[in-house]
Amino acid sequence: MSTNFTYESVLLDIEGTTTPISFVHEKLFPYVKNNVEKFLNELWEDKELQDNIQLLRDQAIKDVNEKIFPEANLIPMDTSNNKDEVKNSIIQNISWQMKLDRKIGALKSFQGYMWKYGFDSGELKGMIYQDVLDVFKKWVDLGIKIYIYSSGSVAAQKLIFQNSDKGDLLEYISGYFDTTIGLKLEKQSYENIAKQLKLEPNKILFLKITAAKLAGFQAAIIDRPNNPPLSENDKNIHLLFTDFHQVLSHSSFIKD
Repeated sequence: MSTNFTYESVLLDIEGTTTPISFVHEKLFPYVKNNVEKFLNELWEDKELQDNIQLLRDQAIKDVNEKIFPEANLIPMDTSNNKDEVKNSIIQNISWQMKLDRKIGALKSFQGYMWKYGFDSGELKGMIYQDVLDVFKKWVDLGIKIYIYSSGSVAAQKLIFQNSDKGDLLEYISGYFDTTIGLKLEKQSYENIAKQLKLEPNKILFLKITAAKLAGFQAAIIDRPNNPPLSENDKNIHLLFTDFHQVLSHSSFIKD
C-alpha cells in the first residue's frame, strides 16, 4: 500500500459504491411504498410529517407551473373535510415520483423521514460492502478524510451508516452532501463541495465520475457486482476498480 497519496479527502456515493444497489431498490424504496398509507394515518398530526408534505405540495405546484412535469399529482391543502382526499393525493404523488426515480429534495426528505422510523424500529438495517469498513479505518489512520455525496438527504445518509450491518460507521465520516449542494451530474456541484471543504479539487478523490472529473477532481469508478453495465467509453477513459482495497493500493488517480 502506497503512503504518498496525492489526495487528502475521498468523496463517496452510496448506491453501488458503499452499498449494493439492490439494498436501495429492494429494501428502502419498497419500505416507503408499502408503509406510506400507514404513516399518513398514524402520524398525520406530526409537525415533521406535515412539513414534508408541504415540500411535496410546493414541488408539485412548481412542476406544473414551470411545465417541468405538467402531469404532476397536485396535493390539496388539508381541511377538516378532505383528509382522505389529501392522503390519497400524497400517496399518488409519491408513487408517481418514485416510478420516475426522481432525485428531488422534497421526495428525498419525505423518504428519509419514513426511513428513520424503519431504522429506529430495526425493520431496516444498512447494507455495507465487506471491504468498506476496513478501508475506512485505513483512510482515517492515514489522515484522509471521508465525505459522502448522495442524492438521498443527509439525514437518510446518516441513517444508513449509523445503523449498518457493520455497526455504527459515523465516526469515520467527516461530512455529508446531498442535492442541496447541487445535482450530481453538474460540474458546479463539485466546485461547491471543494470550496466548502477548502480544498483544491485535485486534492479530492471521488469514487464515481464524469462531472467531478470535469470540475478537476481525481476520480475513479467502483464497478460493484450487479451495478449497471459500464459503457465502452467509461471502460476506456476511466480508472476502474471493483472494491476499496484496490483503491487503497493506488496513490494517484490522474489518468493520462
